[in-house]
Amino acid sequence: MIGFLVVLFLVVVVGSFPATWLLMLFLGNVGVNVGFWGALPAGILMTFFVAGTGGLSRYRSAVRSQA
Repeated sequence: MIGFLVVLFLVVVVGSFPATWLLMLFLGNVGVNVGFWGALPAGILMTFFVAGTGGLSRYRSAVRSQA
């Protein structure tokens, strides 16, 4: 169980790296200098929001094609 949680944490951190990196660049240009660990929670949320939106659009297009 603990091994699964460690692997899950690593997958989430690696999977959200692009969103976190872009967020760090944006916040650095605005003047809020945060590091990777400071921007990581928002990067994870952005990753899940974008993934959820993409899944929802695929669902809606499938429903429309059946009608």
